[in-house]
Amino acid sequence: MKQIDLNSDVGESFGAYKIGNEEQVFDYITSANIACGFHAGDPHIMSKTVKLAKEKGVAIGAHPGFQDLVGFGRRPMSMSPSDVYDLLLYQLGALSAFCQIHHVRLTHVKPHGALYNMAAIDRNLAEAIAKAVYDFDSSLLLYGLAGSRLIEAGKKFELKTVSEVFADRTYQPNGTLTPRSESNALIHDSQTAINQVLQMVKQQRVETVTGEIIPIEAESICVHGDNLQALSFVKELRDALAAEKITVKALG
Repeated sequence: MKQIDLNSDVGESFGAYKIGNEEQVFDYITSANIACGFHAGDPHIMSKTVKLAKEKGVAIGAHPGFQDLVGFGRRPMSMSPSDVYDLLLYQLGALSAFCQIHHVRLTHVKPHGALYNMAAIDRNLAEAIAKAVYDFDSSLLLYGLAGSRLIEAGKKFELKTVSEVFADRTYQPNGTLTPRSESNALIHDSQTAINQVLQMVKQQRVETVTGEIIPIEAESICVHGDNLQALSFVKELRDALAAEKITVKALG
């Protein structure tokens, strides 16, 4: 019996701005990556989202990113490993405070956006992130792009790692995600995305933008909740996984 975790990046509204359909999406995911106030989110949204995840029985993770609200954390920033280490600790501490007052456990960490993508290929950056997670709480799971430097760094620090794959993103031959700046970065057709997920989960491989088939380890699937089709897609995906007798369950 195959098993997979289904995660989503949530809590990304802030102030007067509402982003995503997470109240409904929470009924179908098993793990939530909650923005920590730097790339998105704010203290009220963080508290509200932690409470919602607890009520829905969804595993709670921190989703730290660059301090770039205007760019939604998707713009690369030049930071030293020590700065990145402090960046992670600050945001982990903030979210864990809300977990404490809602009497629920923080289970995992998944970096956001440009920080995530840079750590996938930059060993020093990846190790700064992994060390921060280890020093904060070595029992936390570290999510990273399957086959990336971040997964390697997590294993170096003896963290439990989770190899993540993406339902709606295309892949390059080296296993990295196609940059969002390119026209073919996103998969817009739900059936194509579902077929990609099933290939990754059942066969542990994926077809790249060049048509090449490469191996990939799939332990958790990311579904984005910040687009209009998110709710209908995650419903379709859950149905497809159930049809293939694939159990959807949180790893934490």
